[in-house]
Amino acid sequence: MYRRAVSALALIAFASVEVSFVHAQAAGPAQQGAAIPDTPAGRLFKAWLDVFDSGDSSRLDAFYKKYQPDRSAAGDMGFRTMTGGLDVISIEKSQPLHLEFVVKSRSDGMRGFGVFDLNAAGTSVKSRAIMAIAPNAAATDFRIDGAERVRVVLGAISSLNEYYVFPDVASKMGDTVHARLKRGDYDDITNGLVFANRLTDDFQSVSHDKHLRVNFSAGRIPDGPRAPTSDMIAQQRRQMERSNCGFVKAEQLAGNIGYLKFNMFASPDMCGPTASAAMGFLANTDALIVDMRENGGGDPSMVRYVSSYLFSTRTHLNDLWNRKTGETQEFWTLDTIPGKRFGGEKPVYVLTSSRTFSGAEEFSYNLKMLKRATIVGETTGGGAHPVAGRRIDDHFIIGVPGARAINPISKTNWEGVGVEPDVKVLASNALATAQKLAADKIKP
Repeated sequence: MYRRAVSALALIAFASVEVSFVHAQAAGPAQQGAAIPDTPAGRLFKAWLDVFDSGDSSRLDAFYKKYQPDRSAAGDMGFRTMTGGLDVISIEKSQPLHLEFVVKSRSDGMRGFGVFDLNAAGTSVKSRAIMAIAPNAAATDFRIDGAERVRVVLGAISSLNEYYVFPDVASKMGDTVHARLKRGDYDDITNGLVFANRLTDDFQSVSHDKHLRVNFSAGRIPDGPRAPTSDMIAQQRRQMERSNCGFVKAEQLAGNIGYLKFNMFASPDMCGPTASAAMGFLANTDALIVDMRENGGGDPSMVRYVSSYLFSTRTHLNDLWNRKTGETQEFWTLDTIPGKRFGGEKPVYVLTSSRTFSGAEEFSYNLKMLKRATIVGETTGGGAHPVAGRRIDDHFIIGVPGARAINPISKTNWEGVGVEPDVKVLASNALATAQKLAADKIKP
């Protein structure tokens, strides 16, 4: 997620949106497995579970290509390794296009509550989320009533009206969702995770802002921002070390072409040394390919950190305008950075896909506008608004995009349209294409 100045409160909530057993501990004795319903949702959930449990990334990619093109195996394989696969413990609710369930991690018995939704035609996955269940907790902890639904809608609208980057769009979102509340569109939703997903869809149907999300936590969300404890920092550091800060590969290809693949922009406070080591390893190559095809964004400070290795002189990368304060903050390459720079003269190629998002888009867009890199692949996802978490109540938080990127050259950004590649090819063909371009460029 493309974040700037996100509170610890927001980080807690966002960490549990998709798939997270990090904060749960081992559950009690395992229950008997449950039969998955023979419904469209049940059948597609079973198909996903089978390929996920296999640990075969090619099978998982094939599933996503057919049923959920905005996802890829790369985003799930770390979770698969951590859990060792999932067993279904119970089915909490079954409808033709909707499934609620409890699963158990095979590696350590941790449990998670999940929802699985199909599109209206029942032919593809609309959304999937799994959230950790704390020890001795139950699926009933996800239940909400009418009073909370009203409180959450009104609280979300209030935050949008105060902070959302475009006030007129905030007003339209509020009017739309409030009307649906009054019509009773949400009356049959009694699950907090389902409600958060529904509100996200409804707000995004107006704003088309992929950074805007409502999130639910079964545990109580703290009252306000708080500094992370030493234990929290240590845990996050361990997680970053286990994932190598998102850095997947740094290698020298034939013809002295460097190749760097990393799947998130982690904080340079923790992951700067990893980034510097990767860039140092590739500093003496004659051309560099940076693979952003699976990168969903992250800390913009790391965008600046990595970009600084690709320039020889101080360079203006990006600006951020904040709606609440009216201030504009400029971002330039760093004057000093550890190790040797790749420099600003040798060719750089950035690989993109439709899943390239947020901070990874800023990295690509900045380099494209500065004519520092050739973008190869597919048009990116289109998320340019930094987001901060705003607490609604004990269990709900909304991520409100409150600022907009303003490129110093184009005077605009990639919001809603994505970054258009210079060389448009399928993401699967981008690496081979970039290798050929680089080889031709550096040919004696």
